[in-house]
Amino acid sequence: MNIFLAIIVGTIIFEYVLSLISRQLNLKSLTTNLPEEFVGFYDEEKYAKSQNYTRANSSFGRISSTFNFILILAVIFLGLFDTLDQYARSFGYSPLITGLIFFGIITIIQDILSTPFSLYSTFIIEEEYGFNKSTAKIYVMDKLKSYLLLLLLGVPLISAILYFFESLENAWLYAWGLMALLSVVMPKIYTQFIAPMFNKFTPLEDGELRDLIENYSKEVDFPLTEVYVVDGSKRSAHSNAYFTGFGKNKRIVLFDTLMEDHTNEEILAILAHEVGHYKKKHIIKGMFTSIIHSGIMLYILGLFIKMPELHTAMGMSAEQPSVYAGLIFFSLLYAPIELVLSIMFNILSRKHEFEADEYSAQTLKNTSHMISGLKNLTVKNLGNLTPHPLPVFLSYSHPPVLDRISALERIKFS
Repeated sequence: MNIFLAIIVGTIIFEYVLSLISRQLNLKSLTTNLPEEFVGFYDEEKYAKSQNYTRANSSFGRISSTFNFILILAVIFLGLFDTLDQYARSFGYSPLITGLIFFGIITIIQDILSTPFSLYSTFIIEEEYGFNKSTAKIYVMDKLKSYLLLLLLGVPLISAILYFFESLENAWLYAWGLMALLSVVMPKIYTQFIAPMFNKFTPLEDGELRDLIENYSKEVDFPLTEVYVVDGSKRSAHSNAYFTGFGKNKRIVLFDTLMEDHTNEEILAILAHEVGHYKKKHIIKGMFTSIIHSGIMLYILGLFIKMPELHTAMGMSAEQPSVYAGLIFFSLLYAPIELVLSIMFNILSRKHEFEADEYSAQTLKNTSHMISGLKNLTVKNLGNLTPHPLPVFLSYSHPPVLDRISALERIKFS
């Protein structure tokens, strides 16, 4: 067997089995005994509902991952990549245009196949547990807007990557430069243009909460530009808060659902946590790490992208290796490294969450508001209180809520 095929298929099987084991262990970790930290926050009925929500999502995840597992193996062993490549080449266009046709067809097929799962998740599971606020019209409009963004941003990006690797020496350097540039400018583009396409952002009205936020920002020297409320409730009852922006212009965004379910003090504590990410330079560190990661990945990509053995492993001709197919095949080959890196990034992310929690508590000289905020946020979102350590290790970007509460309770004020 081709060594590349063995690595790719072996990784696909390993990741699938690992996901099954992880989900099963998570289900076994569910307990009917309510942790004492949440007594008074969860009643018996709602706690049972939260566990059923975890079970429903786990079952759905198992079904969708099994479908994807069978699909990718079928595509590989039935030689469907070669079939698609021959069809894309049949139009007689340049390699760049042929590559766009190749990616376009894959994107359309992926969207068609994933849409039933998306609809079920949104309109069945999320609806059953009281989270879905979306409508068929909103869902369709979101799809159309996503297609528009794909045309405006995705197509030029893919075109540039294809051009670099088709035409230039040391193409990975040019691709890396482009990716690094996007890492810097995309937050601005997202904030100013993309996010407003999907949601309405309204400046927070004058009042006690705005005064608390502005006064706190001055106390900790956080360069706040504006506080916005986003109409997250038009799609979901889930709550969140975040800040965006680089340099001296920072903007805080509150979900309207967050404001409905939390006290002003809790909201301030949650926002202080987000400010902690900025003050601890987590965003900059994350961006820098991402740039280094993309550089390494693109360098390795440059070594493998036109390798004949990689193309024959996927059932394609070694005589006509293509950049566009090589991008897909490399993503499959790179999966073991990506799995290890994602685990490392999640470990770092969980560490950053603990640090941001501590920053919130230390600057407010109070842990109770952050703790109650976390509890209310978890209850509102029907969060799993007792996840198994394996899925936490593999995929959790945030520590389990009980671990965060325990860490907050150990904080000593100087």
